[in-house]
Amino acid sequence: MLRIDIREFNRVAVLLFVLCLVGGLAVMRATHQPAAAVIGSLAGFYFLFAIKVVQQWEKVAVLRLGRYVGLRGPSLCHILPIVDTLSPYVDQRVRVASVSAESTLTRDTVPVNVDAIVFWMVWNAEKCIFEVENFVDAITLSAQTALRESIGRHELAQMITERETLGRELQHILDEKTNPWGITVQSVEIRDVKIPQALEDAMSRQAQAERERQARNILGQAEVEVSDKFAQAAATYQNNPTALHLRAMNMLYEAIKERGAMVIVPSSAIETMGLGGTLATAALGGAKR
Repeated sequence: MLRIDIREFNRVAVLLFVLCLVGGLAVMRATHQPAAAVIGSLAGFYFLFAIKVVQQWEKVAVLRLGRYVGLRGPSLCHILPIVDTLSPYVDQRVRVASVSAESTLTRDTVPVNVDAIVFWMVWNAEKCIFEVENFVDAITLSAQTALRESIGRHELAQMITERETLGRELQHILDEKTNPWGITVQSVEIRDVKIPQALEDAMSRQAQAERERQARNILGQAEVEVSDKFAQAAATYQNNPTALHLRAMNMLYEAIKERGAMVIVPSSAIETMGLGGTLATAALGGAKR
Protein backbone atom coordinates (compact mmCIF):
# COMPACT_ATOMS: atom_id res chain seq x y z
CA MET A 1 0.00 0.00 0.00
CA LEU A 2 1.34 3.43 -0.94
CA ARG A 3 1.65 5.83 1.97
CA ILE A 4 1.51 9.52 1.04
CA ASP A 5 2.31 12.31 3.46
CA ILE A 6 3.83 15.75 3.24
CA ARG A 7 7.35 14.31 3.32
CA GLU A 8 6.67 12.51 0.01
CA PHE A 9 7.01 15.75 -1.88
CA ASN A 10 10.41 17.13 -0.86
CA ARG A 11 12.20 19.74 -2.92
CA VAL A 12 14.65 17.33 -4.55
CA ALA A 13 11.84 15.01 -5.68
CA VAL A 14 9.80 17.91 -7.02
CA LEU A 15 12.83 19.25 -8.92
CA LEU A 16 13.47 15.87 -10.56
CA PHE A 17 9.78 15.59 -11.44
CA VAL A 18 9.83 18.96 -13.15
CA LEU A 19 13.08 18.19 -15.01
CA CYS A 20 11.76 14.86 -16.26
CA LEU A 21 8.48 16.41 -17.36
CA VAL A 22 10.17 19.33 -19.14
CA GLY A 23 12.71 16.99 -20.73
CA GLY A 24 9.98 14.68 -22.01
CA LEU A 25 8.06 17.59 -23.50
CA ALA A 26 11.24 18.92 -25.15
CA VAL A 27 12.03 15.53 -26.70
CA MET A 28 8.42 15.18 -27.88
CA ARG A 29 8.59 18.59 -29.58
CA ALA A 30 11.92 17.76 -31.20
CA THR A 31 10.99 14.25 -32.37
CA HIS A 32 7.22 14.62 -32.65
CA GLN A 33 6.86 11.44 -30.61
CA PRO A 34 4.18 11.61 -27.85
CA ALA A 35 5.77 8.62 -26.13
CA ALA A 36 8.67 10.82 -24.98
CA ALA A 37 6.31 13.00 -22.96
CA VAL A 38 4.66 9.93 -21.45
CA ILE A 39 8.00 8.40 -20.49
CA GLY A 40 9.18 11.71 -19.01
CA SER A 41 6.01 12.05 -16.98
CA LEU A 42 6.26 8.47 -15.67
CA ALA A 43 9.92 9.00 -14.73
CA GLY A 44 9.01 12.24 -12.99
CA PHE A 45 6.27 10.59 -10.94
CA TYR A 46 8.65 7.77 -10.04
CA PHE A 47 11.28 10.15 -8.68
CA LEU A 48 8.57 12.17 -6.93
CA PHE A 49 7.69 9.18 -4.73
CA ALA A 50 11.04 7.38 -4.70
CA ILE A 51 13.38 10.14 -3.47
CA LYS A 52 13.20 10.95 0.25
CA VAL A 53 15.11 13.45 2.38
CA VAL A 54 15.93 12.55 6.00
CA GLN A 55 17.16 15.35 8.25
CA GLN A 56 20.48 15.18 10.09
CA TRP A 57 18.84 14.37 13.44
CA GLU A 58 16.36 11.79 12.08
CA LYS A 59 16.18 8.10 11.25
CA VAL A 60 13.50 6.17 9.38
CA ALA A 61 12.90 2.45 8.86
CA VAL A 62 12.16 1.02 5.42
CA LEU A 63 9.69 -1.85 5.11
CA ARG A 64 9.62 -3.80 1.83
CA LEU A 65 6.32 -5.61 1.50
CA GLY A 66 5.99 -5.38 5.27
CA ARG A 67 9.48 -6.74 6.01
CA TYR A 68 12.15 -4.60 7.63
CA VAL A 69 15.12 -3.97 5.33
CA GLY A 70 17.06 -1.30 7.24
CA LEU A 71 17.32 2.24 8.51
CA ARG A 72 17.79 5.25 6.28
CA GLY A 73 19.14 8.71 6.95
CA PRO A 74 20.35 11.30 7.20
CA SER A 75 20.47 12.82 3.65
CA LEU A 76 18.82 11.43 0.50
CA CYS A 77 17.43 7.91 0.38
CA HIS A 78 15.78 5.91 -2.38
CA ILE A 79 12.80 3.58 -2.00
CA LEU A 80 10.65 1.61 -4.38
CA PRO A 81 7.21 3.20 -4.61
CA ILE A 82 4.26 0.95 -3.74
CA VAL A 83 6.64 -1.85 -2.66
CA ASP A 84 8.42 0.05 0.13
CA THR A 85 6.85 1.95 3.01
CA LEU A 86 8.43 4.15 5.63
CA SER A 87 7.94 4.15 9.37
CA PRO A 88 7.35 7.42 11.24
CA TYR A 89 10.47 9.55 11.30
CA VAL A 90 12.35 9.27 14.60
CA ASP A 91 13.85 12.45 16.05
CA GLN A 92 17.08 11.59 17.90
CA ARG A 93 17.55 14.97 19.58
CA VAL A 94 17.02 15.51 23.31
CA ARG A 95 13.34 15.95 24.07
CA VAL A 96 11.44 17.29 27.05
CA ALA A 97 8.35 15.74 28.62
CA SER A 98 6.40 17.60 31.29
CA VAL A 99 4.65 15.32 33.81
CA SER A 100 2.57 16.00 36.90
CA ALA A 101 1.10 14.02 39.78
CA GLU A 102 -1.96 15.60 41.37
CA SER A 103 -3.24 14.86 44.90
CA THR A 104 -0.76 12.04 45.48
CA LEU A 105 -0.19 10.93 49.08
CA THR A 106 3.32 11.01 50.48
CA ARG A 107 4.67 8.46 52.92
CA ASP A 108 3.35 10.56 55.84
CA THR A 109 -0.10 10.79 54.15
CA VAL A 110 0.14 14.38 52.94
CA PRO A 111 -1.57 15.12 49.59
CA VAL A 112 0.79 16.96 47.22
CA ASN A 113 0.84 18.10 43.60
CA VAL A 114 4.24 17.58 41.97
CA ASP A 115 5.41 18.86 38.59
CA ALA A 116 8.52 17.39 36.95
CA ILE A 117 10.44 17.67 33.67
CA VAL A 118 11.97 14.61 31.98
CA PHE A 119 14.84 15.01 29.48
CA TRP A 120 15.15 11.97 27.20
CA MET A 121 16.44 10.93 23.79
CA VAL A 122 16.32 8.00 21.36
CA TRP A 123 19.69 6.24 21.16
CA ASN A 124 18.54 3.25 19.08
CA ALA A 125 15.97 4.15 16.44
CA GLU A 126 15.45 0.54 15.36
CA LYS A 127 14.39 -0.60 18.84
CA CYS A 128 12.31 2.53 19.33
CA ILE A 129 10.32 1.85 16.16
CA PHE A 130 9.73 -1.88 16.65
CA GLU A 131 9.54 -2.29 20.45
CA VAL A 132 6.84 0.26 21.29
CA GLU A 133 3.94 1.62 19.25
CA ASN A 134 3.93 5.24 20.46
CA PHE A 135 7.13 5.90 22.36
CA VAL A 136 6.28 9.55 23.15
CA ASP A 137 3.09 8.61 25.00
CA ALA A 138 4.88 5.67 26.61
CA ILE A 139 7.55 7.97 28.05
CA THR A 140 4.99 10.45 29.39
CA LEU A 141 2.78 7.82 31.02
CA SER A 142 5.75 5.88 32.45
CA ALA A 143 7.19 9.07 33.94
CA GLN A 144 3.86 9.95 35.53
CA THR A 145 3.51 6.47 37.06
CA ALA A 146 7.09 6.49 38.35
CA LEU A 147 6.57 9.95 39.85
CA ARG A 148 3.52 8.77 41.80
CA GLU A 149 5.37 5.70 43.06
CA SER A 150 8.35 7.78 44.18
CA ILE A 151 6.11 10.25 46.01
CA GLY A 152 4.53 7.42 47.99
CA ARG A 153 7.99 6.30 49.20
CA HIS A 154 9.10 9.71 50.50
CA GLU A 155 7.94 12.00 53.26
CA LEU A 156 6.97 15.60 52.61
CA ALA A 157 10.09 17.06 54.21
CA GLN A 158 12.31 14.88 51.99
CA MET A 159 10.49 15.93 48.85
CA ILE A 160 10.89 19.62 49.67
CA THR A 161 14.54 19.55 50.78
CA GLU A 162 15.90 16.67 48.65
CA ARG A 163 14.54 17.34 45.17
CA GLU A 164 17.76 16.33 43.46
CA THR A 165 17.71 12.93 45.16
CA LEU A 166 14.11 12.41 44.07
CA GLY A 167 15.02 13.38 40.51
CA ARG A 168 17.92 10.90 40.38
CA GLU A 169 15.67 8.14 41.70
CA LEU A 170 13.08 8.86 39.01
CA GLN A 171 15.77 8.87 36.35
CA HIS A 172 16.99 5.43 37.49
CA ILE A 173 13.46 4.00 37.48
CA LEU A 174 12.64 5.35 34.03
CA ASP A 175 16.01 4.35 32.56
CA GLU A 176 15.48 0.71 33.52
CA LYS A 177 12.06 0.73 31.83
CA THR A 178 12.94 2.63 28.65
CA ASN A 179 16.39 1.20 27.80
CA PRO A 180 14.86 -1.90 26.14
CA TRP A 181 12.94 0.54 23.89
CA GLY A 182 16.14 2.20 22.70
CA ILE A 183 15.44 5.30 24.79
CA THR A 184 17.56 6.77 27.55
CA VAL A 185 16.47 9.25 30.22
CA GLN A 186 19.20 11.82 30.73
CA SER A 187 17.82 13.67 33.74
CA VAL A 188 14.67 14.41 35.71
CA GLU A 189 14.08 17.75 37.43
CA ILE A 190 11.42 18.34 40.09
CA ARG A 191 9.97 21.71 39.15
CA ASP A 192 7.42 22.33 41.91
CA VAL A 193 5.91 20.67 44.99
CA LYS A 194 2.54 22.11 46.02
CA ILE A 195 0.77 21.32 49.27
CA PRO A 196 -2.77 22.29 50.45
CA GLN A 197 -3.23 25.86 51.69
CA ALA A 198 -4.43 24.72 55.12
CA LEU A 199 -1.28 22.66 55.55
CA GLU A 200 0.86 25.61 54.47
CA ASP A 201 -0.75 27.76 57.19
CA ALA A 202 -0.19 25.06 59.81
CA MET A 203 3.45 24.65 58.78
CA SER A 204 3.92 28.42 58.91
CA ARG A 205 2.53 28.56 62.46
CA GLN A 206 4.73 25.63 63.44
CA ALA A 207 7.82 27.35 62.04
CA GLN A 208 6.92 30.57 63.87
CA ALA A 209 6.46 28.69 67.15
CA GLU A 210 9.80 26.98 66.61
CA ARG A 211 11.52 30.34 66.06
CA GLU A 212 9.92 31.74 69.24
CA ARG A 213 11.08 28.70 71.19
CA GLN A 214 14.64 29.16 69.92
CA ALA A 215 14.51 32.87 70.80
CA ARG A 216 13.39 32.10 74.36
CA ASN A 217 16.13 29.49 74.72
CA ILE A 218 18.73 31.98 73.55
CA LEU A 219 17.40 34.63 75.94
CA GLY A 220 17.44 32.18 78.87
CA GLN A 221 21.01 31.13 78.01
CA ALA A 222 22.03 34.80 77.97
CA GLU A 223 20.44 35.34 81.41
CA VAL A 224 22.38 32.37 82.77
CA GLU A 225 25.65 33.72 81.38
CA VAL A 226 24.95 37.22 82.76
CA SER A 227 24.11 35.84 86.20
CA ASP A 228 27.35 33.85 86.18
CA LYS A 229 29.29 37.01 85.40
CA PHE A 230 27.50 38.91 88.20
CA ALA A 231 28.32 36.11 90.63
CA GLN A 232 31.99 36.28 89.66
CA ALA A 233 32.00 40.09 90.02
CA ALA A 234 30.34 39.85 93.45
CA ALA A 235 33.00 37.42 94.63
CA THR A 236 35.72 39.77 93.38
CA TYR A 237 34.20 42.85 95.08
CA GLN A 238 33.67 40.94 98.33
CA ASN A 239 37.36 40.16 98.60
CA ASN A 240 38.50 43.54 97.32
CA PRO A 241 36.54 46.55 98.74
CA THR A 242 38.76 49.02 96.89
CA ALA A 243 37.64 47.59 93.56
CA LEU A 244 34.02 48.00 94.67
CA HIS A 245 34.65 51.68 95.60
CA LEU A 246 36.30 52.34 92.25
CA ARG A 247 33.38 50.74 90.45
CA ALA A 248 30.91 52.86 92.45
CA MET A 249 32.85 56.05 91.68
CA ASN A 250 32.90 55.15 88.00
CA MET A 251 29.15 54.63 88.04
CA LEU A 252 28.61 58.05 89.68
CA TYR A 253 30.93 59.68 87.17
CA GLU A 254 29.03 58.13 84.26
CA ALA A 255 25.77 59.37 85.77
CA ILE A 256 26.81 63.02 86.40
CA LYS A 257 29.19 63.66 83.49
CA GLU A 258 26.32 64.98 81.37
CA ARG A 259 25.53 68.65 82.12
CA GLY A 260 22.45 69.22 84.20
CA ALA A 261 22.32 65.64 85.45
CA MET A 262 21.35 65.03 89.08
CA VAL A 263 21.98 61.85 91.00
CA ILE A 264 20.48 61.14 94.45
CA VAL A 265 22.69 58.79 96.46
CA PRO A 266 21.82 57.54 99.97
CA SER A 267 24.16 58.85 102.66
CA SER A 268 24.79 55.32 103.87
CA ALA A 269 26.12 54.41 100.46
CA ILE A 270 28.40 57.46 100.46
CA GLU A 271 29.75 56.56 103.88
CA THR A 272 30.24 52.96 102.86
CA MET A 273 32.21 53.94 99.79
CA GLY A 274 34.16 56.65 101.65
CA LEU A 275 33.05 59.33 99.22
CA GLY A 276 32.00 61.96 101.76
CA GLY A 277 35.36 63.73 101.87
CA THR A 278 35.79 63.48 98.13
CA LEU A 279 32.40 65.02 97.38
CA ALA A 280 32.97 67.81 99.94
CA THR A 281 36.31 68.70 98.41
CA ALA A 282 34.75 68.76 94.94
CA ALA A 283 31.96 71.03 96.24
CA LEU A 284 34.41 73.51 97.82
CA GLY A 285 36.44 73.61 94.64
CA GLY A 286 33.35 74.45 92.65
CA ALA A 287 32.35 77.24 95.11
CA LYS A 288 35.81 78.93 94.85
CA ARG A 289 35.44 79.10 91.09
